[in-house]
Amino acid sequence: MLMEETSALLTDMYQLTMVQSYLDHGLTDTAAFEFFVRTLPDHRNFLIACGLEQVLQYLQHLHCSEEELDWLSHHDQFSNDFVDYMANLHFGGDVHAMREGTVFFPDGPVLRITASLPLAQLVETRIINILHFQILIASKAARVTLAAPGKLLVDFGLRRAHGAEAGRMAARAGFIDGLSGTSNVLAGMEDGIPIFGTMAHSYILAHGSEEEAFVHYARSHPGNVILLLDTYDTERAAEKVVAIAPQLKIEGIAIRGVRLDSGDLAEHARCVRQILDRGGLNGVTIFASGNLDEYELAAIEAQHAPIDGYGIGTRLTTSSDAPYLDCAYKLQEYAGIARRKTSEGKATWPGLKQVYRTMADGKMAGDVITTEDDRRDGEALIHPVMQSGERLAPSPSPSAIRKHTAHELTILPQQLHSLDVAPPYPVEISDALKQLAREADIRTG
Repeated sequence: MLMEETSALLTDMYQLTMVQSYLDHGLTDTAAFEFFVRTLPDHRNFLIACGLEQVLQYLQHLHCSEEELDWLSHHDQFSNDFVDYMANLHFGGDVHAMREGTVFFPDGPVLRITASLPLAQLVETRIINILHFQILIASKAARVTLAAPGKLLVDFGLRRAHGAEAGRMAARAGFIDGLSGTSNVLAGMEDGIPIFGTMAHSYILAHGSEEEAFVHYARSHPGNVILLLDTYDTERAAEKVVAIAPQLKIEGIAIRGVRLDSGDLAEHARCVRQILDRGGLNGVTIFASGNLDEYELAAIEAQHAPIDGYGIGTRLTTSSDAPYLDCAYKLQEYAGIARRKTSEGKATWPGLKQVYRTMADGKMAGDVITTEDDRRDGEALIHPVMQSGERLAPSPSPSAIRKHTAHELTILPQQLHSLDVAPPYPVEISDALKQLAREADIRTG
């Protein structure tokens, strides 16, 4: 993670103004903030927890550089005491969180930060920034995998991602939630994600003929020959692949696959499959890309098109149909007293919370959101991951998180797999939590 991404100044101005005022007036007792999602986006039946690793990295490396401290010291809104606080900044708090890759629903906490009030406040903006985006993309990727089960699915979204960090995070979130890999080479190197790539239309256009381009590419990459067919005429390009295959075979080069990137992908795939099969290239796979998402995949799969894999780009990396979450990071307890916001339409449940999940017939049956000390039947989903600023265990690899997500999707009730809105999953607010809310209301009323 770049130093800029862990800078304490990567935040909103009001975080800094509040921190200074907390310090000025001695409001430095322990506070607990929780991140949660208020409502599901349209056409979403569930969400996937993602981004915890980047949150922990951010907290571990949280800092203010000398240059930043100098800037703060010359800003007329900040006191010397505040600048001194920022100079000695270190996250020494606790973190409780849901395991990455876990299915979750509104209102329950996904992550809790417990630290001194100024510190827990300061990190709000960046924590929301990290979790919001990755949850969006992970949840979208899960829907993609449910729409085309068993197919090769590759993230192609870097070039239209909203910045370099978004491209990296999207590659990771997509892989965690079932995509086979990414075109993003840096994500492949740093996160151990399988990388995929073929050629662009510019490569074909740079050659005197399509056949020449195909042969040159095959000779340069004899172990991974995937040829792009739709620069000119898709079906004619497929015939050219059949024509060059015997010579390449003599050279010990096998054509592994072809890619379609425009037009009616299902119809082109049927025509190309027939051409390849007639030419004896039955083992050559067909890969398709071009403005795809889970809805397009579901429509193509319903036609039983002979497509073996898909590249998913812009619509995944931007979560185009649901580009934001109604999420929040709110103060739930300060100085040992439960706190509760009661704003119209934005009321919160107070106190430190736990989520318990019950199962029936091998499927998720319902969640209960309750107070941390109210032990219930079922699996507790919130666990300690950092204590006094130190991680409690090594981070799981993306591959390990991917296995957990795959399991979560197998136990997700079948109706929630739908791309359309399904009857909501049952989430109960416990009597203990309701009572705590009443007590908080009496205290502030």
